[in-house]
Amino acid sequence: MLDVNVSRLLKELSETDVVLDVGGWACPFNRAQWILDAQPYDTRGFYRTFGGAPSQGGDVEWFTRETWVTRDICSHEPWPFRDKEFDFVVCSHTLEDLRDPLWVCHELIRVAKAGYIEVPSRLFETIIGMERPGQAGLSHHRWLVDIEGDHISFLQKYHMIHADWRFHLPSRVRNRASSEAMVSCLWWRDSFTYEEREIHGLAAQQLELEQFVRQAYPRPEWLYRVHGAWRTADSLRRRAQSWAVRHVPRA
Repeated sequence: MLDVNVSRLLKELSETDVVLDVGGWACPFNRAQWILDAQPYDTRGFYRTFGGAPSQGGDVEWFTRETWVTRDICSHEPWPFRDKEFDFVVCSHTLEDLRDPLWVCHELIRVAKAGYIEVPSRLFETIIGMERPGQAGLSHHRWLVDIEGDHISFLQKYHMIHADWRFHLPSRVRNRASSEAMVSCLWWRDSFTYEEREIHGLAAQQLELEQFVRQAYPRPEWLYRVHGAWRTADSLRRRAQSWAVRHVPRA
C-alpha cells in the first residue's frame, strides 16, 4: 500500500473496528485482526525476500495464527465470514494476480462495510523493463486494471503488450512517474461496481493498447506512419514470396 494511505487508514480506524486483509501474505497489514490468503501464516512477509518491508500498518500484529485463514480466495465458495462482519477490508496488490478477481470483488462487498483496494496502475503495467528487459509490468500479473470513481474494470493483459513499441511505454517513463501514478486506489463504502472488459478481434485489442500508450506518452506521428509503411511493405513481400512458392514451376 502507498505509505500515505497506510497512515490515513490507521488514523481513520477506531480501536474497535474489526479489519480483514485479503491477499496480505507478502506484506500483511498488521492492524487487521484477520488475514485471508492462499499462503500459510508461517511464510508471511515475502516482500523481505526482495528487500521490501515485511509488513505495514504498525509494528504489532493484531492477527494471530488462529485468525490467519488459508484458502483459495477464488474458489466459488463463500468466504467463512458473515455478511458485513468486518468494519473494513484491505485488498492491496492482489486483484491483478488472480484468476477470478470478479468473485473476490463480490466477496469483499459481502463481508465488509467499507474497504480499500490498491492495484498497479495501467501506467505501471505498461512500462517496459519493470521486472526484466523486454517485458512490460510484472510477469505474474494477469490483468490491466482501471479504476474510475467507484468502478473497477479488468482487461486481460494481452501478450502483445511486450512485443511491440506501440503497445508499451519506454523504461525511462518509470523515472518520471510519481509513486502515486504507479498505483490505482479505491476507497469504498457499502459497495462498488466491477466488470471484466472483453475486446474481441486482434485489431481492436491492438487499438486499445496503442491508444493508452499514445495518451500516456505522445510520440511523433511520423514514427507511426513509418511503422505502418514498413508493415505494409513487409506484408506485400510475404505475399509475393508465398505466391512464388505456389506458382514457380518445379524442375
